[in-house]
Amino acid sequence: MNKGFIYSLLLTGPNAGQSLTEQQVAQWQPQDGLLWLHLRYREPKARKWILNSGLERVETDTLLATDTRPRVVNSNKGVLLALRGVNLNPNSDPEDMVAVRIYAEENRIISTCERQLQSVIDIADAITQGKGPIDTAAFIMAICERLTQRKVEFIGKLEEQLDELEERVVTQVNKTLRTEIAELRRQTVVLRRYLAPQREAFSRMLHETSELFDDNDKVRLREIHETLIRVIEDLDAIRDRASVTQEELQSQQSEQVNQRLYFLSLISAVFLPLGFLTGLLGVNIGGIPGAETNWAFAAFCGGLFALIALQMYLFYRLKWL
Repeated sequence: MNKGFIYSLLLTGPNAGQSLTEQQVAQWQPQDGLLWLHLRYREPKARKWILNSGLERVETDTLLATDTRPRVVNSNKGVLLALRGVNLNPNSDPEDMVAVRIYAEENRIISTCERQLQSVIDIADAITQGKGPIDTAAFIMAICERLTQRKVEFIGKLEEQLDELEERVVTQVNKTLRTEIAELRRQTVVLRRYLAPQREAFSRMLHETSELFDDNDKVRLREIHETLIRVIEDLDAIRDRASVTQEELQSQQSEQVNQRLYFLSLISAVFLPLGFLTGLLGVNIGGIPGAETNWAFAAFCGGLFALIALQMYLFYRLKWL
């Protein structure tokens, strides 16, 4: 196959699990088995094939859309899905979620993406090993389950990261903590932006009637929907905990600054009268008391120490220390 076709697999029939060539795809008939085509929609040849595949305008537009929000649309022959998955590609941010678009009917499944999803790779590997889904509904359930499970795993990692940050806020404060907490909050905001519409998409698919899904499929989809709801609730909890942790960190930093300023204020209060007296007696004019007395300097220093002791006593009585 050309580089626009990532997978072209038969899910059922005598050749189930086999990858078809471009010519075999062109000659495919429904009686040959359920066909799954996974394409890279930016490739010109893949775009041309989708436009000439006989799909309706809304279906081709969704499969070729550059940016899509999670949604589910029932069509005359099947169902159209736009879903998002966690980006687990190397050197990528997991919250930069990857879109996968799926048009599924009874005998044919067409999906498109630009960046690969591990969930899609898992399904393709299962199909080639003879362990994959054997009908359209099972395929949709499989990809929904895997996308949701990847989110559960990623949310678990976020929780572990937050636990570590909370512990570090208590035990140690460094310059990177504030940045790490802010990054964690940003990740939760970006993730929730796509998870909430995906929850609504699953809910719509659960409550709308479609010939592709039987009662067992609806039960399975309900479990996936409930799992995604728990994922979103956990994500909201992480966001709230991160906010509290950030506030605690800011409170600690403010307290440290206030303690330093308070200490400097006390030092200023101690040396203010000392500075006044030394400045007053240091003027270069006649008539300074004790200028001709040998013990005057020692007496003046003793007076300063006594003044410091008196100030410290007053600070203690006023509970400033």
